[in-house]
Amino acid sequence: MRQTPYRVEAFWDRQAQVWVAESEDVPGLATEANTIEVLTDKLKQMIPELLLANHLVSPDYAGPITFELTSRRQELVQVP
Repeated sequence: MRQTPYRVEAFWDRQAQVWVAESEDVPGLATEANTIEVLTDKLKQMIPELLLANHLVSPDYAGPITFELTSRRQELVQVP
């Protein structure tokens, strides 16, 4: 089993008002959610499913899968 965490990047899409997550480590991963907490919950479901579908984890594997979620959000603040 992979020792290093699967890396997932998230960014705030200001126009759509959602967090968007993508990953080069997890093929096919692309999802969005209104909050970072909801996004994290979705990732907990999607990552194992995608790893199995892409044969990166054996079908009989039972145990932990670690992922690292890095998020970024840029905001504009007006000084009076």
